[in-house]
Amino acid sequence: MTDVFRALTHVLGTHTSDHAATLGRMTEAIEYDVVVLGAGPVGENVADRARAGGLSAAIVESELVGGECSYWACMPSKALLRPVMARADARKVPGLRQAVQGPLDAPAVLAHRDSFTSHWKDDGQVGWLESIGIDLYRGHGRLDGPRRVTVTADDGTVTALTARHAVAVCTGTRASLPPLPGLDAVRPWTSREATSADHVPGRLIVVGGGVVATEMATAWQALGSRVTVLVRGAGLLERMEPFAGRLVAGALREAGAELRTHTSVKSVTRAPDGTVTATLDDGTTLEADEILFATGRAPRTDDIGLETVDLAPGSWLDVDDTLRVTNSTWLYAVGDANHRALLTHQGKYQARIAGAAITARAQGVPLLETDRWGAHAATADHDAVPQVVFTDPEAASAGLTLAEAQSAGHRVRAVDYDLANVAGAGLYADGYTGQARMIVDLDREILRGVTFVGPGVGELIHSATIAIAGEVPIDRLWHAVPAYPTVSEVWLRLLETYRG
Repeated sequence: MTDVFRALTHVLGTHTSDHAATLGRMTEAIEYDVVVLGAGPVGENVADRARAGGLSAAIVESELVGGECSYWACMPSKALLRPVMARADARKVPGLRQAVQGPLDAPAVLAHRDSFTSHWKDDGQVGWLESIGIDLYRGHGRLDGPRRVTVTADDGTVTALTARHAVAVCTGTRASLPPLPGLDAVRPWTSREATSADHVPGRLIVVGGGVVATEMATAWQALGSRVTVLVRGAGLLERMEPFAGRLVAGALREAGAELRTHTSVKSVTRAPDGTVTATLDDGTTLEADEILFATGRAPRTDDIGLETVDLAPGSWLDVDDTLRVTNSTWLYAVGDANHRALLTHQGKYQARIAGAAITARAQGVPLLETDRWGAHAATADHDAVPQVVFTDPEAASAGLTLAEAQSAGHRVRAVDYDLANVAGAGLYADGYTGQARMIVDLDREILRGVTFVGPGVGELIHSATIAIAGEVPIDRLWHAVPAYPTVSEVWLRLLETYRG
C-alpha cells in the first residue's frame, strides 16, 4: 500500500511537522479563513474543500490525524473481518472448502490489521495536510467565543486562532458506557480496544446488539474467542429490517457464539487474575477474559468550549442542510457531532457540502441548493443513507425500512425475494442464504428503501442508493438490466415480484 493510497483512504498515522511544531509554540493570535476542530476524515475534507476554494485553513487535533475511522473503527475493523469473510465464503465453494477448514492465523490477521492503521502512526496523513497547505496544530482545541479557538499543547503552550469566516466542529463521537458500579476499574473494552487488541481473548462477552457488537462478535469468534453476546432487546440490528438481525444471529450461533436476548448487565468486576465477572439482571453471572460494551455513542462536544458561544457542552449540534449550526452565521458542525448519520461516508459527504458552502459564503457567491451538483445542501443524509454491516452474512441497506417509511406517512409496499433463488447466488456459494427487500412508494412509484442480507451483498448497495437518491421510477428501473449470472439479478426478481 503506497503512502498516497494511505493518505487518500485516511489510514495513516503520527508526526508533527517542523512548521506545525513552530506554530504550536506561538502565543499570539493567528488568523485563518477557516479553523477546523478535529482531523479525522470529516475534518480533513472540510479543510481540503476550503483550501481548494482558495481559503486558508488550520486544523486542530489532540490525537492522530486520520481520526477514529482510520485507527479504531472502519479500517481496523474491516481489516480484521476481511479474512473472516473470505474464509466463510471459501468454505461454501466446492473444490475449495476442504483447503480452508483450519483455524485462521490470528497473528497474521492482527498484523494485517496493524498495517492498515500504519501501526497507529500518522506520518502520511500529516504529510498530506502539508502538501495541500493546511496548518496542523497538535493539542486540545476549544472555542473561546465567536470565531475564536484556543489550542493547548501537551507542554501547556496555548495558541489562539481566529477564523475570518468559519469554525467547523468535526470532533466525532466516543463510546458511551452505561453507569454500572465499578465499571471504570474493570477496564472494559470499547470499540477502540476491540479493534486494536494485540491478542485473542479466550472468552469475550459482547454487550450490545448493534453494528459494533455484531461485527466484533463475528471477528473475535472467528479468531478463536468463545463469544457470548448479551442483548437488552429482542434481537440484533434492530434499526434494520427484522430479517437482517435474524439471519446474522443465526450465523453467529452456527459459528459457535452464544446469544442471549432480553438480557442486561447489572454490575461488572475484574479479579486480580484478570477474569471479568458480569452479573446479569436475572442474578446469574458470566465469566470472561474481556468484556466489550458496544452500547452506543456520545458526541465529543463536552469540552470544546460550547458554553462560550451559548451552546450546551456535550450536546449534539443541530444544523441546517449547509451544516451550519442553527442560529449561527459562522459555526458549522459536520459529521457525527450533528447526529444526522453516524457513518464515515456520510460525514465525508457532509464535509464536501460544508466546505463548498463555507467557500461560497466567504466569496459572496449565492448558495445554489438546486444546481446540478447540489453542491451546497446536504440532502443525502435524510432518506438515502447507505450502510453495510460486515458480518457473516453481510447486511446492507439504503434508505428507509418498512417501519420507517410507514411512520413517515408514506403509502408503501414491501417486496421480498429469497436471494437463494438468484442464479448468481448459487454460483457464489453452495447453500447461499439471504434475503432482499425493496420498499416501494405506491403513490410515486419510486423506491424508499432497499435491504440486502447475504454473502457479498455489500457491493450491491450502491445501486440501491442511486435508485433511491435519484428517485428513479420503477418503470425505468425495469430497463436497468442486471448482468447474468450475478447476485445483482435480484433487482430483476424484485421488480418481477412487484409487477406480479
